[in-house]
Amino acid sequence: PIAGKGKILTQISVFWFDFLKGIVPNHLITADIAEMPASVQKYREQLDGRSLLVKNVEVLPIEAIVRGYITGSGWKEYKTKGSVCDIELPAGLRESQKLPEPLFTPSTKADYGDHDMNIHPDKCAEIIGKERAEEMAKTAIALYTKAAEYAASKGIIIADTKFEFGVDKEGKMILIDEVLTPDSSRFWPAASYKVGAAQNSYDKQYLRDYLTSIDFDMKTQIDLPPTVLDNTIKKYIEAYVKLTGNRPEL
Repeated sequence: PIAGKGKILTQISVFWFDFLKGIVPNHLITADIAEMPASVQKYREQLDGRSLLVKNVEVLPIEAIVRGYITGSGWKEYKTKGSVCDIELPAGLRESQKLPEPLFTPSTKADYGDHDMNIHPDKCAEIIGKERAEEMAKTAIALYTKAAEYAASKGIIIADTKFEFGVDKEGKMILIDEVLTPDSSRFWPAASYKVGAAQNSYDKQYLRDYLTSIDFDMKTQIDLPPTVLDNTIKKYIEAYVKLTGNRPEL
């Protein structure tokens, strides 16, 4: 566990839910534990700052990924096939380069323990229906575009992100889960951004890089060094401060 990370993720999500509510409704009812049911309040010590009261909706089985820059798994596919999620891209792109326009590159929402699988947008339409898939793609790109423009004004590049959506009792699609956190997005410091290489980041890529450096087998339980824990949480705090102008409550 990384002490305080859950509280920061919760506060970042609450910030973005409010900032983006003009584009699409979301599932957030309250983040204030005092407004939650008594059955929840009796666990205040554990849940305060780490939990949201949300609407109960039908979750759509798609990870709505939007990429504004070519990196990560998208870069790996592009190097071998010239595409991302089988969407053909212009030749000659370099690692971390900004794409001509944001791409909707969905993935399946895997069961716990399995890996999500990148899919072509046409496959998304087969899973949730053409009309809903088109609505999801349009909404996800609008959310990413507004958030990326705001973050850029704060010195942060949002290279890519993942949104999740559900359908409420009235049949309307709404934004759910977490949104635009360092766990669901790649945040890069604009000041050090340079095309043609991997970037420094505010997200969990720092932790991934450490695990890669020790050849972690993704199975064995290990204890992370205190310096790795400290540096990871510092990146999350820095991202929150830059985006909101406030210090997180930990």
